Amino acid sequence: MRKAVFLDRDGVINRVIVEDGQVRSPRSFAEFELTDGAAACLQAIRALGYLVIVVTNQPDIARGKMSASDLEKMSEVVRSRLAIDDMLVCPHDDVHNCMCRKPKPGMLLEAKEKYDIDLGKSYLVGDGWKDMEAARNAGCRGVLIGADYNKGVECFKRVEGLEEAVRLLSGNGGARNGDLSG
Repeated sequence: MRKAVFLDRDGVINRVIVEDGQVRSPRSFAEFELTDGAAACLQAIRALGYLVIVVTNQPDIARGKMSASDLEKMSEVVRSRLAIDDMLVCPHDDVHNCMCRKPKPGMLLEAKEKYDIDLGKSYLVGDGWKDMEAARNAGCRGVLIGADYNKGVECFKRVEGLEEAVRLLSGNGGARNGDLSG
């Protein structure tokens, strides 16, 4: 079996939008911007022997706040500029009660079957409680990118950014910052 690092999209590999004090995903291609260092970090994760799979909730599609064409343009940027093995997208909202929408583990379980992944040796790097809960529900470790908007979220590890997550995966991150499971 293989090991993987699952990455949330918004707030991890691309910038979130702060509007009227609220954090949200980019809704247009013009708002979409990869985070500094994302490409190098994902290459480093792959060099450590992990599959790199983006798993992202995009409910603004179902809510009519984002077009499918803008989502596809954003996805194409991720696929063409970042070293990823796959990208799974949930376009549903909570009312759809689908299995793919985080915090449910559907996207991770789909990837597990497709790529023969050992979830117990895998990580999900995200920036919200739904990411951390999806990691727990799938049986992998949740690494939280710390931000002002997620201070109370429980996680396996809390890191300051994607670069620190890479150090953690490489064994140079140490046991600190919110280690809840030992």
